[in-house]
Amino acid sequence: MPETNINIPRISLPSKGRLAEAALAFLDSCGLSVYKPNPRQYEAVIPALPELCVLFQRPGDIVASVQDGSVDFGITGLDVVEEHKNGHGDLVILHEALNFGNCILNLAIPEAWEDVTSVSDLTDKVTHLKRPLRIATKYPNLTGKFLKEHDIPHTLISAEGTLETAPAIGYADLICDVVSSGQTLRDNRLRPLSDGKLLTSQVVLIANTHALKINPKTLNIARTLLEFFEGHLRARENLAVFANMRGTSPEAIAELLFNRCNIHGLQGPTISRVIVQEGDPNWYAVNIIVQRSQIFQAINELRAIGGSGVVVMPISYIFDEEPPRYTRMLQILEAYQGE
Repeated sequence: MPETNINIPRISLPSKGRLAEAALAFLDSCGLSVYKPNPRQYEAVIPALPELCVLFQRPGDIVASVQDGSVDFGITGLDVVEEHKNGHGDLVILHEALNFGNCILNLAIPEAWEDVTSVSDLTDKVTHLKRPLRIATKYPNLTGKFLKEHDIPHTLISAEGTLETAPAIGYADLICDVVSSGQTLRDNRLRPLSDGKLLTSQVVLIANTHALKINPKTLNIARTLLEFFEGHLRARENLAVFANMRGTSPEAIAELLFNRCNIHGLQGPTISRVIVQEGDPNWYAVNIIVQRSQIFQAINELRAIGGSGVVVMPISYIFDEEPPRYTRMLQILEAYQGE
């Protein structure tokens, strides 16, 4: 295990819970497995990126560490980023959609409040109670801002434990918390307000803008992370399809695909001659990339124009000439005015 060195770029991951497990699984699926021989240690390595040190922190601390520059990169939820960022320009979201940790930050009220169906009805509840609403939340900044925008008199009650029991126990009237399936709310006889959504969240990749600006090593690692993340996420939505087809030429088969099929691959099909020892020599292999959601349509269309021996395979990565988010990051750095 390398010694911690402030000159070595560092990335912080969630230290415990489902988000921690999901982050490690995501990195592994991207080909960037984390090696942590001792589970009690708060430092690890990514063998594929030996120049990057891995640290483990609480989600909120990840945001603070990236923001103050003690850590270069972080993987955590957008909800935590929006709650804990302090507004200055030293934190940038490099990738806003890593496609795990999906949840919604929402107001939830007791099911017994049958007269409350929207946020505007909370004002009437305040009038009925003759006092501000007491709201338990782990997101005081986002919750306070939302309630002020809707002119709801309120008192925020910070809580770190289970929020769903707060209304039943009596120390809060309602809660504001992240909701995934909603089962925990139902188990505690709560329901989300349909227009009480503060934020739709998933896990994001964040970075310290100043570190990216001044440290070439950090900038190179940013590009590598974005290459692997984008390449993997794009590939996960697609499949490689291979089929054999009879035809007089690659161009003739391509014309069939373009005119009679709705599947054309990334830029177009790859078509090559199949070498046969006997029989009809006019066989060609067709390779196209197809979205998962269109796979059965693709198979049927290939069969309809004479495709046979159709093989479907998963893809590990699809790399662009330049990762779009890396290009966007360079534009942000160019405009960055921090010291």
